[in-house]
Amino acid sequence: MTKQDTTLTLAPRLAEQIRNKLIAGELKPGQRLSEASLSSDLDVSRNSLREAFRLLTKEGLLRHEPNRGVFVATPSIASIIDIYRVRRVIECRALEQAYPQHPAVARMRLAVDKALEYRAANDWVGVGSANMAFHAAIVDLADSARLNAFYGQIAAELRLSFGLLEDVEFLHAPYVDMNAAILSQVEAGKMAEAAAALEAYLARSERTVLAAFARIAEAGA
Repeated sequence: MTKQDTTLTLAPRLAEQIRNKLIAGELKPGQRLSEASLSSDLDVSRNSLREAFRLLTKEGLLRHEPNRGVFVATPSIASIIDIYRVRRVIECRALEQAYPQHPAVARMRLAVDKALEYRAANDWVGVGSANMAFHAAIVDLADSARLNAFYGQIAAELRLSFGLLEDVEFLHAPYVDMNAAILSQVEAGKMAEAAAALEAYLARSERTVLAAFARIAEAGA
């Protein structure tokens, strides 16, 4: 295998690692990414890292500015509206058509338990990460590798939108108990009710994020 082949093979795995950092909230909107630091942290060559950057730029998660470098993308209001539209289609249908004994339900339970622990410790970034894991587990209910891969990109964009909001407690606090309530409905086999609750939940979450964006825009005007 040539050096170029190695770079092309490694790049998708590197892109996934960086995407996971975005989902975990480790990288913030507008942050400049250091090739030297990331290549050292991930123990890869800069050529492989640049190819991963290219893939993530194509996905809209990063942006390249000539003579300045690579930056984490900043979501727009239009992109947030579209993200929530996609989430309603994927998550609500996955929940509606699932069965209570699906292995992903155990991952939903683990995410809820983690969120409760983080809330007790006043760790709202941790609560946010647990929330992302809860919704990823909902998508897992669909048993589709393609949906899981697609949702990974959506989740990264979503976490970037959260990263623009300063009050993470205000953002995440209401959804800890709402996640727990949805999980209880799933465990009781009430899938239609759980899907309807999630539909309302996502509408509320979208309104919260968009209202916060509007306040940011007003402050910058």
